Amino acid sequence: MVELALKKQRLQLKSATLRSKLANQAGAWAPAFAAADQVWTGIAWLRRHPALPIALIAALLLARPRALLRIASRGWFFWRGWKRLRDVLMNALAVVPGGHS
Repeated sequence: MVELALKKQRLQLKSATLRSKLANQAGAWAPAFAAADQVWTGIAWLRRHPALPIALIAALLLARPRALLRIASRGWFFWRGWKRLRDVLMNALAVVPGGHS
């Protein structure tokens, strides 16, 4: 019993050390997480206030229709590319043992 208690205590100490290291390493990612949070906050705001992007698109359409068409075609190109890349990655993960199935 004493041996098991000592083993448990060693594992708890090791676990505490590992948690501390993880917390220190995660701190380096804080600026990236903060930026991602700001992006998501902006997207949520735009979803709650759709009139602003619609007004900007309408103004751009009236002022510079070719520019809007060029931007839209590039956006379509990148969106399709992202979907293809996502599909390839999801298929690759499905093949990897322990990946999403």
